[in-house]
Amino acid sequence: MSSSQFILAISIILILLIIPAIVALAVRHFIRDEEPDEDEIAQIEPPLQFDSLRDFWESNVPHLIELRDRLIKAVAGVLLGTMVGSYVVFAQPFGFSLIDFLAAHFLQTSKLEGSLQAVEVAEFFVSSMGVAIAIGIAIAMPIIIYQIVAFFAPGLYAREKRIVFTALPFVLELFLAGLVFGWFFTVPAAINFLVTFGSWSQAVEIKPTVSDFLGIITRLMLWNGVIFEMPAVIFLLARIGVVSLETLRSTRRYAFVIIVIIAAFITPTGDPYNLLLMALPMYALYEMGILLARLVPRPSADAAAQPSSGG
Repeated sequence: MSSSQFILAISIILILLIIPAIVALAVRHFIRDEEPDEDEIAQIEPPLQFDSLRDFWESNVPHLIELRDRLIKAVAGVLLGTMVGSYVVFAQPFGFSLIDFLAAHFLQTSKLEGSLQAVEVAEFFVSSMGVAIAIGIAIAMPIIIYQIVAFFAPGLYAREKRIVFTALPFVLELFLAGLVFGWFFTVPAAINFLVTFGSWSQAVEIKPTVSDFLGIITRLMLWNGVIFEMPAVIFLLARIGVVSLETLRSTRRYAFVIIVIIAAFITPTGDPYNLLLMALPMYALYEMGILLARLVPRPSADAAAQPSSGG
């Protein structure tokens, strides 16, 4: 990576990360949370009591039906996005092959000469479809996130709903920041390590296959996008009162262990290099989430003075 590309990548990532922090800071100074009134509390259904397993099942059928509908809409969004991705991959509307562009970019960053090889007959087609599906998931991410939020929204107060739906654009923005980070840093570093690991051996010639090469790229790119949403998720949980700043601080050591386990699951191999390559940015994002949690607005003076309505 040239110095100009490095500066460009860092600038884009910092801008995409700083904007949510600035908005959270502005919200802290200009907005004060208000406790829900009695009418709003009454609209939230109390926990149900079940006399039998049949009552439990029948009471949850409407929720399961809604969950099914939400999943169908999310899958439909992925299918529509995959259609767009297939058009980009196979029709080449930009005048060049996207597969050739991906291969050339990451082969160049890994300093691996030559080209990819397809061993199986259907390998190139299946790999191309994998790239199209990854593009479809990235395009459908707004729909997926919205359907997840909309499923849990009925159990939130009006204030909490406004918070969650207002934060959706920043969740998507951080997903884009993760894609940029993966494109310039995580994926090139991981591929460079993997393809050059056996360079000292005279008996082994490293010739990546299309399926393995593109599979690693798409998987790491999507995981980077999901991981970069962590600060926004932590801020939202702290904003609606699910977690507190003190809890986040006190569970740092446990969070680090969980992050390492998740990173081991995400990385294409179990080597320490790729593990740390994913775990360290993830923990840095966790710390950024704690920083954003510090910016959660304080309750208004009137709301703080009111006695709790709980029993």
